[in-house]
Formats: sequence, C-alpha cells, structure tokens
Amino acid sequence: MIKIAIYGKGGIGKSTTTSNLSAALSTFGYKVMQIGCDPKSDSTKCLMGGVKIPTVLGQIREKGPQGVTLEDLVYTGYHGILCVEAGGPTPGIGCAGRGIITAFEKLEELGAFERFQPDIVLYDVLGDVVCGGFAMPIRGGFAERVLIVTSGEMMALYAASNIASAVHNFGKRGYAKVGGIILNCRNVENEKQLVEKAAQEIGEPVISIIPRDKAVQIAEAQGKTVVEALPESSMAKVYASLADKVLEVSGHERMLCAKEWL
Repeated sequence: MIKIAIYGKGGIGKSTTTSNLSAALSTFGYKVMQIGCDPKSDSTKCLMGGVKIPTVLGQIREKGPQGVTLEDLVYTGYHGILCVEAGGPTPGIGCAGRGIITAFEKLEELGAFERFQPDIVLYDVLGDVVCGGFAMPIRGGFAERVLIVTSGEMMALYAASNIASAVHNFGKRGYAKVGGIILNCRNVENEKQLVEKAAQEIGEPVISIIPRDKAVQIAEAQGKTVVEALPESSMAKVYASLADKVLEVSGHERMLCAKEWL
C-alpha cells in the first residue's frame, strides 16, 4: 500500500491538487482512498459530485462511538475512489487536531484499510500548523511520504518550510519522509524562481509545477475534478504527469496507461 500525506497552507489549492491526483491515479487502475484531514471537510467534495459527505467526528457525535460502522464513514466517489472526511469539533469547542486523532483511531478500530484494501491512500492535511493531530499522518506511521503544496506567496512558503522542518524531525525517528514540493501557481511575479530557491533552502526538490488554469474553476463549478470533467484538457495531462511523479517518488511505476494522456 502506498501512503502519502499532502500538506500545505490553507487555501493554497491542496484539496484541488489532492482530488485531481486521486482521480488521475484511479484512471491508472489503482484503488485509491482519500482522507480529508481539514475541519472544513471539503477535501473529497469534487470526487462526490459536489456533495460534502458526513464526517467521522460528525457520525460519532450523532450515533455514539460504538454506533458507527464503516458504511457511515467511507463513501465511494468518482471512479471508485473511497472518500473519508475526518471532520472537526463543534465550533468554539474542542481541538481540531484531537479530532483528527479520534477519526484515525476509529478508522483503525473498524479495520478500514483491511476491509477496503486500497492500493494508495492520500491524506489531505491542513498545514498551517503541524502539531498534535495535524502531525498524525507523519508520526503515526500512517504515511510513508509527505508532499508539500505551495505557491510563491510568502505565507505559503513559510508554511512549506515549517512542514518540511517537522517532517525532517520526525524522519529521524523512522517516520514519513518528504517526497517533494508541488508548486501550485498563483501567478506571483518570479514565482518559479522563488519556489525553487525556497526548495533549495528546504533541501527538497520541486517535483511538479501546476499552472493556473481556468479549467479548474470550470470543473469545480460542476462539482468535479478536472480529470473527470475535462479529461482531454491540458490540465488533466498535468495531473496525470503529477500522478506518475508521485508513483516515482514512492518507488512504484504506473500499473497501466491511461488513454493517450502522456
């Protein structure tokens, strides 16, 4: 099983990137599970036709810790992708990081991975802070590689540096390692050079550059990923290329060709 955590500053396009990556990998023939680890609980929305699914924490609150089943927590989206949203606490009450820990513990308790046996698991994790539950995919042995999504904006690069530092520290204990940086362009002046310079300072490579393209907004307006809504577009090819790169940094090769994308 390939297990990858994707981190980035809130609003950087991390969930869009993760969902399109999941969609591309699924078209390669992989059974993919995407787990949203952001209190907004919208990571998998574009894999579910624009619909937000019930969250693990929400179901636990509604049905009680012993009343939930995997059918309450895991939903099937585009191309068979298994979708999970950890969820967050009631606003103003509780800790979002602790909520992620609770969600992960419940998925483990119910044997989610053994039941569904995904080939690839992608964790979509908020990266503004890398503490407690938000570090769970790194330190809990859930992920083997961490990908960091950033733009050339100062705060996004600051978050990327903090995430990389946290992963490097955990890596000394045998936990997940950074697999690379994904530049999700925002058309900042000299953006590529800024991110490449930051990547050198962090000590990790830029493995993919995702251009800013209206295809993303067109697809999301339909409640879909670009891969689903516009499979022949240049952006779909970009995400397919990213999927190949992710497999490469994970030590795997693509199972089969997806149409004539590449």
